[in-house]
Amino acid sequence: MKKPELLVTPTKVEDISRLIKAGATAFIIGEETFGLRLAGEFKKDDIREAVTVAHQSAAKVYVAMNALFHNDKLPLLPDYISFLAEIGVDAIVFGDPAVLMVAREVAPQMKLHWNTETTATNYFTANYWGKKGAKRAVMAREINMDAIVETKENAEVEIEVQVHGMTCMFQSKRTLLGNYMEFQGKDLKVEGRSKDRTLILHDPERDAKYPIFEDENGTHIMSPNDICIIDELEDMLEAGVDAFKIDGILKSVDYLEKVTALFNEAVELFLRDPDAYQDKKYYYLQEIEKIQPANRKLDTGFFFKETVY
Repeated sequence: MKKPELLVTPTKVEDISRLIKAGATAFIIGEETFGLRLAGEFKKDDIREAVTVAHQSAAKVYVAMNALFHNDKLPLLPDYISFLAEIGVDAIVFGDPAVLMVAREVAPQMKLHWNTETTATNYFTANYWGKKGAKRAVMAREINMDAIVETKENAEVEIEVQVHGMTCMFQSKRTLLGNYMEFQGKDLKVEGRSKDRTLILHDPERDAKYPIFEDENGTHIMSPNDICIIDELEDMLEAGVDAFKIDGILKSVDYLEKVTALFNEAVELFLRDPDAYQDKKYYYLQEIEKIQPANRKLDTGFFFKETVY
């Protein structure tokens, strides 16, 4: 069995060295203009520096271009993709076919990871995008473990799965919060990525709190709980899933560093001694529970169909 890539979303360039020491082997970064729901805002100079820092430790850098692009943004794509190719970015994460088509023209050697958040639900679709040029498919968060394993067994591309962090429940291109506040006669400006996002939808009946924020790409409502399957990695490791993603949106680097180190230790222990992992896996879960924010419970997402949002 091979060790999967441990893919983490840093908040700033300075996080990268710490996360590499904790066990991260790849990073997803980007900027709001092109990417959705990133942990931090990385402008061109930040991306260049991130690539330099990561490559010094043989880690990879992927840049998110997974927004849905309207006509007005299409002219921005060629220069941006050319820049990413020039500085040695390892892959572009895309959902909109416009990115693929432009990349073919201006950077045909650039690796592409297909990520539409919700529609990567079967291996036929993954292989379809593989034939179009994608090297990896990022699986939807809403499918269960059996479907992930079956997809990996039949996929002709790499498979990436989120194993930790919050997920997006809803996105609208419209600024729903701003529109509502304007209707109420109040002023709510879209906050940049460098500022805290403290708005929460509270469902008292379920005692659930949903982080909600606006950015250049519209309105995002996030899950009330964080996925964590550090104690349920066996099937995916045996199947050979290529990348495990730890999503750090709205989390501190201290939290991310600890979670990354625990996942790295758990994976290495299973690959070395599966029985030892079985004996220790609940310890890993308990360690993450110790640092988990009080208002963010852990669950297994849709891996075993236990979660209903």
